[in-house]
Amino acid sequence: MSRQDAQHDEVRAAVRQAVSVAVATGLYGVSFGALSVVAGLSLGQTMALSLLMFSGGSQFAFIGVVGAGGTATAAVATAGLLGVRNGLYGPQVAPLLGVHGPRRLLAAQLTIDESTAVGTAHRPGPAARAGFWWTGVGVFVLWNLCTLGGALLGDALGDPRRYGLDAAAAAAFLALVWPRFSGPHGRLARLVGAAAVLAALATTPFLPAGVPVLLAAAIAIVVGMTAPADRDAPDDDERAHAPEEEGRA
Repeated sequence: MSRQDAQHDEVRAAVRQAVSVAVATGLYGVSFGALSVVAGLSLGQTMALSLLMFSGGSQFAFIGVVGAGGTATAAVATAGLLGVRNGLYGPQVAPLLGVHGPRRLLAAQLTIDESTAVGTAHRPGPAARAGFWWTGVGVFVLWNLCTLGGALLGDALGDPRRYGLDAAAAAAFLALVWPRFSGPHGRLARLVGAAAVLAALATTPFLPAGVPVLLAAAIAIVVGMTAPADRDAPDDDERAHAPEEEGRA
C-alpha cells in the first residue's frame, strides 16, 4: 500500500469515527431541550444556549441552577466554570488546523470535548483535520436539531434520560479514548485518568460546580507538560514504509 493510500484510509477512518461520535452526542441534545423547557426556559432561550454556548456540560449546568431556583448570576458562573475547559483545548487544536481569519472563529466555536478528542486521536495532517471538522460540524448540527425536537416535545417525553441517551454519549466518548489506555503509553494514560477521577470525586462535595472538572484537567495538563516525550520512536506509518524507502536508497 502506498503512502497516499494509507493516508486516504486514515482520513476515511477519522470521518467514520467522527460521524459515530457526532450521532451519539447529538442525540443527547433531545435531553437538553426537554429538560430546559421543564426548567422554565422558553424555546428561544433553549435554542440560544445550544447555538451560542454550544457546550453540553455548561448548558446542563446552567439549566440545573435555573431549575433549582438559582439566580442568573449563579447559573452563568457555574456554566462558565465548566466552559473554561474548552479554552484549554485551543493550544492542542490550533496547530492541527492552521486556520486563520473567519475559519479560526468557526474552529473556536466547534472546539468541544468530542471534536478535540477525535482530532487529536490522529496524527497531525489531513486525518486530524477531517476528524475535527466532521465531528465539530456533525455535533453542532445534530445537537441543535435534537435540542429543538426535545424542546418542542417537552413534557411529552417524560424524563429523557430513561432512553439512555446520556449513556450513549458517554459510551461513545469512552470508546474514543479507550485506545489511549491500551496503546504504547497506556500505563501513563491509566494513571492520569485514575488521578483525575479521584480528584474530581474527592472535591465535588466541597467545591462549586465546574471546579472539580478544572482540577482534573489540570492534572492531565501538568503530566503532559512534565512527562518525557518519546520523540525518537517512529510512528506506525514510518515503520511501515521504512523497508520500502531503504530499498530505494
